[in-house]
Amino acid sequence: MEQPGAISELIDALKRLPGIGPRAAQRISYQLLSGDRSDATRLGRALLEAVDCVHKCPRCNSLTDKDLCIFCSSPNRDDSQLCIVESVADLMVIEQSLSYNGRYFVLQGRLSPLNGIGPHEIGLDKLIQRTAEDSLKEVIIATSFTAEGEATALAITDLLTKHHPQLRLTRIAKGVPAGAELEYTDVNTVAQAMLNRRVREL
Repeated sequence: MEQPGAISELIDALKRLPGIGPRAAQRISYQLLSGDRSDATRLGRALLEAVDCVHKCPRCNSLTDKDLCIFCSSPNRDDSQLCIVESVADLMVIEQSLSYNGRYFVLQGRLSPLNGIGPHEIGLDKLIQRTAEDSLKEVIIATSFTAEGEATALAITDLLTKHHPQLRLTRIAKGVPAGAELEYTDVNTVAQAMLNRRVREL
């Protein structure tokens, strides 16, 4: 049965979100539009406000509605450590593990040459600049243990070894299962991986 245009457009928009298929999008749409619509109105307002106010942190690429994100502006974090993650979602998983108190750098995804995603697209040029600070001693590579995540980790290792050989490069330990996405890994496993990280070798 064909849906009214507005409902069809809502379902199509929801399907674009990660983890939401056609049936889930349909259920969410009906839930939002059936009965009391205050939740739908609140969601719409919050989404519009976020789109208008939230931007990438110019220092680490995380998301913020301030000049700098809370991870870059906090005076209580360790400037000698920088953790490289693929996404803001991965950053939040590490934060929730309570195993790390350094700074972050969020890549714009991971290398995927077949899809036209190279070093420039994920921000490795900006990473070189970010890792040039004198206070930095260790870079923790926390990309996923997928084929693309490992290729990204290797590229980062090559790049930083060439440009900043004085840095200690470590890779999160494989407490995170091979082939796993960091975003969907439980926080205890992430905590063990962070605590058992090792020196990254070529």
